[in-house]
Amino acid sequence: MDSFLPQKLLQKGLAWLKSRHWARNSISPRYALVEAALIGVFGALAALLLKQGIGWLGGMRINLVNQWGAIAVLPLSGLFFGALAGLLLEYVAPTAGGGGVAQVKASLARYAVPLSLKIALVKIIGTILVLGGGLTLGRRSPTVHIGAALAAELTRLVPTSPEHRRQIIAAGAAAGLAAGFNTPIAGVMFVIEELMRDVSNLTLETAIVASFTGAVVSIILQSPDLNLPSSLLPADSISFSPQDIPLYLILGIMGGLLGALFNKGVLKSVKFNQQLKMPLWQKIGLTGLVCGSAIALLPPYFRDNAGLREFLVKGELPWEQIALVLAAHFILTIIAAGSGAPGGLFAPALIMGSSLGYLVADMGSIWINIDARATFALAGMGAFFTGVVRVPVTAIVMIFELNANFNLVLPLMITCAVSYISAEAVQKGSMDQLLLHHMGYDLNDENHNDSSRQKDFLRELKAGTVMQTNVETVSPRLKVIDLLDLMSLSSHRGFPVVDNGKLVGIVTQSDLVKVRNPSSLLLTKEIMTPNPISVPPDAYLSDVLYLLNRYTLSRLPVVQEGRLVGIITRTDIIRVEVDELKADVAIKAQVAYTVYQSRSPATGRGSILVPVTSEDDYESLAKIAVAIALYNDYEIEFIKVLKIAKHLDPHSTYVDTENARELMLTLEEIGRKANIPTHTRIVITHHRTGLLLEIIKREYIDLLVMGWGKNSSSQEFIFSHLVDNLITQAPCELILIKLGNNHSYPHNLMARGSCLVPMAGGPNAREGLKLLPAFLNVYHKGSLPPVWLAKVSPPSEKKVDSSDLYFAVEELQPHVETMVKPLSIASHSVVDGIRLVAHNQRAELVIIGASRDSLLKQTIQGNIPDAIASKLDTTVILIRLPS
Repeated sequence: MDSFLPQKLLQKGLAWLKSRHWARNSISPRYALVEAALIGVFGALAALLLKQGIGWLGGMRINLVNQWGAIAVLPLSGLFFGALAGLLLEYVAPTAGGGGVAQVKASLARYAVPLSLKIALVKIIGTILVLGGGLTLGRRSPTVHIGAALAAELTRLVPTSPEHRRQIIAAGAAAGLAAGFNTPIAGVMFVIEELMRDVSNLTLETAIVASFTGAVVSIILQSPDLNLPSSLLPADSISFSPQDIPLYLILGIMGGLLGALFNKGVLKSVKFNQQLKMPLWQKIGLTGLVCGSAIALLPPYFRDNAGLREFLVKGELPWEQIALVLAAHFILTIIAAGSGAPGGLFAPALIMGSSLGYLVADMGSIWINIDARATFALAGMGAFFTGVVRVPVTAIVMIFELNANFNLVLPLMITCAVSYISAEAVQKGSMDQLLLHHMGYDLNDENHNDSSRQKDFLRELKAGTVMQTNVETVSPRLKVIDLLDLMSLSSHRGFPVVDNGKLVGIVTQSDLVKVRNPSSLLLTKEIMTPNPISVPPDAYLSDVLYLLNRYTLSRLPVVQEGRLVGIITRTDIIRVEVDELKADVAIKAQVAYTVYQSRSPATGRGSILVPVTSEDDYESLAKIAVAIALYNDYEIEFIKVLKIAKHLDPHSTYVDTENARELMLTLEEIGRKANIPTHTRIVITHHRTGLLLEIIKREYIDLLVMGWGKNSSSQEFIFSHLVDNLITQAPCELILIKLGNNHSYPHNLMARGSCLVPMAGGPNAREGLKLLPAFLNVYHKGSLPPVWLAKVSPPSEKKVDSSDLYFAVEELQPHVETMVKPLSIASHSVVDGIRLVAHNQRAELVIIGASRDSLLKQTIQGNIPDAIASKLDTTVILIRLPS
């Protein structure tokens, strides 16, 4: 017994895990945010590993220089480590070369550029070898590439929506930059300004979470006391004076021009290296040899990049040596970047920008007194960075975050803006855009964009616009024997299982195959699949297709707040693809303007839409709608549509809404008294029918309740132009109400006559019986009218089968507190038979379940509406289920 209990708990636990369907959560934005936080951690760890590796290898190189001399060590270390990195790239992951930002941009533009764990590992090792070997490149661009590659690998390891994959990759890039510079805001701005050019909520949220996490983890790992990194320069050394503005303008112009010139140099170096007929490892090795030899001949502070940056930023070098730093880095970085070595341009751009800033400040000091040379150095960083990368906002934010001094804001804004304009005037596009164009990835190519739009239309359409709203469902208490009969008669291979409007499971033919000998006591809930995979109406079709493929399904229920609102199949998606190819998928939205709206808490299991016109007895319609809402636990929305001429603009046309507002306030009060969630709105539009159909589909209306007015204007329509169109097009259940005289339903709270329900067969008739208890709720308890279930048969039919009539009586009787009687009528005309029974039984309410084959057909032909509306002085309710 002791061993049996843990085994049983283990089996239950495994069954629970199996039923979770974790991948379906991948279409949720919250899931994407969790992934973004996770990639922030990985990005920070990778950035720290890269920093430590470069520091260790660079430190070992400096120790060897101190022992053996620079001229012996630096060229050989550059040759050896460069060649080693080249071999790694050439034979393991060729796309891991360069800075990496260009590869990330191409991947986010949906080009087939690989991003994976292999790319990340090769990038880390290759960058450590190249930078530790002494090449004048930076590690921040590689951290962007590494973060994006790790994010792409994460999206393959854990279920990730196709819609969210691009955001997660961009978030990985943001985490890499944030961890590399300890600048989380700059990481977010870089994603928006350079990588995605997208400010959607999900892009912002994932980038913010990943950047914040990456920066925090980086700080924690590098600072046990959790202190933020210190500013580059002391606060008292940074100041701004208006008299310096002309010099900042000059600095911005020079930063932009030199940045554009630098980009051209890198591009020419790339082309030159591609013309060399030698393997990649030889190119990078030769570049390392050249750079190492040059650095060996330069002053000693060039041998340690970290030390050089510190000397330079703090302004501890004379202007001659600062100029030498600018010229040497300009040339050596162009040589190194052109070889394809893994390393970035961010850090060299900042070093060159700082040098340029000090030189401009020293030049300006000849004419004016400059109080803060350091401010020019930092502004120069932003200017040169902008000239190379063309992201002025990112540059401003990054330099500001590195120093956290508001005196920097105006100088940075001036220099970065002017630099961007100057650089674009010389050559359009950032360094990464130029490299992508050279590699054949034209992000502005119209043909590629058109092709992407054709492929990405699944990312624009949502399940709610494609799904089928008329869904056949079954109850969990349905006997499996009856389910077998239903399945054999239906064209569907599965049914959603719904209980009180909520989706509780799904049952398919495969579930029935498992049941070999179904007993009469076996219920659907015992064989169904509980907790089925479903999607919300706002899920993109790409996400729907992703879930269908991942779980090998043919259909998915569409659920809003637990309530089943539709179903979407592979066939629906194929149909949309065909329509897209025909350029016929777009549906124009109705032009409308809402002038008044009130909303109550959305607590109902379904919703009723009640359009109110000037001809309606709105209080009687509201009374019936409230009765249905109370019975089904639904919400009610009353809408008043004010139609205007087609040439007028609904947004600017004046319409007197005083009476309509008073009407809405009255209906709101009726809803409050009945304790029903009630919403109201007044809308100005050109087309009533189109607007109502759009609302029904967009808001997933379950039931449309309308007044059945007289059609006196034209014989072309049976009811009216509006009602006729809604009868044939509305995708929800429809109830039409023709109110009788003041002594009939629902004016009487005490029954004086009877309720007549003609039984013509079909699902609409059954729906009439289902709603009958709701209609009777209008009466006072204890004063309900008797109910007659009538069946009209031709007099020539000798043997009338009334078994279905008696069965209906037995089925309805337990649900109403009044007498239910069957009544067989012999008549040549259904209409005459109904009129005769209604007169003889003093019917004050007639409920017609409009059968598709008989009553509805005669209704569309014009027989029943004319006979009932003109000759029966009683209330008539016509019910039509969605077709």
